[in-house]
Amino acid sequence: MIKKIFFLAMLTTALFSNSFNVNSNIGSFELADQFEKTHTVNSDVKTMIVSFEKDTSAGINEFLSTKEKGFLEANNTVFIADISGMPSLITSFFALPKMKKYNYNILLIYDEEEKRFLKKEERLTVYKLENGVITSVQYVEKKDIPTIF
Repeated sequence: MIKKIFFLAMLTTALFSNSFNVNSNIGSFELADQFEKTHTVNSDVKTMIVSFEKDTSAGINEFLSTKEKGFLEANNTVFIADISGMPSLITSFFALPKMKKYNYNILLIYDEEEKRFLKKEERLTVYKLENGVITSVQYVEKKDIPTIF
């Protein structure tokens, strides 16, 4: 019985150990932006905004389009969009050209196996960090985007 409990505990830990949760240290990782330039996400970042759906991306893009160039950097924030489920032809011919018109960087997740980021349907995932450690995770609706900042 104790072996079974231990095994289940280890399995649960293994399944969730790669996810970014409260008190997780994000370490340092790299993602490319819409211009194929690689960016390093590290302990300098105070906020990570992650979008997994077209509508939530549209919402944050509408908000950021009203801000001056450098707004994200000034707020130590990165915007990450998961486009892994998008067909490559749509990505190449429609999504990336549209993204290149924005005056801010969108870091892109292309890998369908990327499971570090938590998600909730029809919500942005917003991570607040201090010194590379996640202090909170919020799921923000489109209408509440201004509250992120």
